[in-house]
Amino acid sequence: MKKNKNTRREFIAKSAAASAGLILGTNTFCSTKTPAVLGPNDKIRVGFIGIGNRGSQLLALFMQNPDCEIAAFCDTYKPYMLRDRSKVDPRYLKDMPGQIPTMGEKFPTTPVYYDDYRKLLADKTLHAVCIATPDHWHAIQTIEAIKAGKDVYCEKPLTATISEGRAMVNAQKKSDRVVAVGLNRRGNEVYQKLSKEISKIGKISVARAARISNLFPDGIGKFQPEEPPKDLNWDMWLGPRAYRPYQYNIAPYKFRWWGDYSSQMGNWGVHYMDAIRWMMGEVAPSSITAHGGKYVLDHDGDIPDTMQVTFEFASKSMISFSIFEASSGEKQFFPYGELEIRGTKGTVYASQDGYRIIPATKGQFQTWDKLIEPEEFNVPSAELTDGSNAYATGTLVRNFLDCIKSRETPLCPLEEGHRSTSFAHLANIAIKVGQRLEWDQVNERFTNSEKANELLSYEYRKPWKL
Repeated sequence: MKKNKNTRREFIAKSAAASAGLILGTNTFCSTKTPAVLGPNDKIRVGFIGIGNRGSQLLALFMQNPDCEIAAFCDTYKPYMLRDRSKVDPRYLKDMPGQIPTMGEKFPTTPVYYDDYRKLLADKTLHAVCIATPDHWHAIQTIEAIKAGKDVYCEKPLTATISEGRAMVNAQKKSDRVVAVGLNRRGNEVYQKLSKEISKIGKISVARAARISNLFPDGIGKFQPEEPPKDLNWDMWLGPRAYRPYQYNIAPYKFRWWGDYSSQMGNWGVHYMDAIRWMMGEVAPSSITAHGGKYVLDHDGDIPDTMQVTFEFASKSMISFSIFEASSGEKQFFPYGELEIRGTKGTVYASQDGYRIIPATKGQFQTWDKLIEPEEFNVPSAELTDGSNAYATGTLVRNFLDCIKSRETPLCPLEEGHRSTSFAHLANIAIKVGQRLEWDQVNERFTNSEKANELLSYEYRKPWKL
């Protein structure tokens, strides 16, 4: 079996390089020196914008690469920026222990702390930035990073709106910057192999996936507006979104259940939509139908807890995606894996750990016995020391660093990230307008609903703009 260029064992070996003290830098530092062209043995200086839950996971993966220098941090929450868990609000630690990063890392060089991402982007000693802020910040920060001459690794979902994604792609096209998107299945050995084998199952008619997590009955709870923690810059956290008072169940982390800042279709659905459309060779749907709503959960979150969306394609196939956050049974949804792709000759069940190809059985009036042979592929457990998600994302990070030096296209480039993220926005728009929507993938407009087209963007709060 052919292995990826970088194995988990190699990643573990590289982590030994991260072993020295953390020293405080100034948040106003800005060098006028522009980094020289990188050679194969040069260190890549990376700054991190947004280092909470996901940003800390990415930080750990970047640290595993000896040619990466962790050079700068920026976050709207000061304990995250300073990497000091002891300064985190005790309520956060009590209610969200799994979502608050451990921090306390040791760095071989002195990181510089910035209280504003624009100061970080002005630092000409940085080669690249990793952006893991809430979704509504990604577009502004990525475009400004490109203009500042930085290569960019941006976490998924790429955007808060479809128009933002196209603006990001257009900005990159005018530059020579490398921009990679953190859709981790692109770095996964299983899906890389399956993309070459998928034609075996014949003409694909339908694919399915689901996000299942029982949050009954309280979800993210109910809270009244209050003063934000003293170390949280709430106005900056809101950024381009309309001002509202701080609320405990918005930040940190729980913004995923608020439509202004994210959605579970974006948080989880984008992963599955990216993998499926990659396997099917599709760019965008021709029509979208969505049903559901806030059916069960008695909480402040304003996104659907129950949702069913169907994407239809001009190729005469479709994808069905479900969100069930008021019931359980995730492991029973499929006989194996996290998604299903059904073809005329067989059905694929796949996850990041492996896949199964199950031959089709004949239906009425057919005389054939079996059109293909069964097939099974598993990633050796020895390569999954940190879990398949970390392994795949680690591959994306390593690929991004390699592309900074080679100037090649990363495994998940910006256009691919935009197209996959658009599936989430199309689904969310369809459920809001309550009708079947026809989509023009070339012009990225709905052809049968001006009301839906109004939701392709939103008016930014001043002074923010793309």
